[in-house]
Amino acid sequence: TNYSNQKSFGSKQMKIVDVHKDFKIFVTNEEKAILNKLDGVKPIEVFTERERFTIENLVRKSLVSKVGHNKTYMVTKNDN
Repeated sequence: TNYSNQKSFGSKQMKIVDVHKDFKIFVTNEEKAILNKLDGVKPIEVFTERERFTIENLVRKSLVSKVGHNKTYMVTKNDN
């Protein structure tokens, strides 16, 4: 099945980021500041409520990952 964001070349499926090498995700200044703070894996509790909201936006943009750990979760910057 071909999806609208994928092209089929033989048996290989290509994602849109494979087709568009200069694909950029818009990031606000606030999001950039959070990304600069995220070195390694950190528990979500070290961030303010506003920073947590911003981190959730970064998760939706696939720039940050969150992983459940005990009764909380950890966040880390994704490799781009």
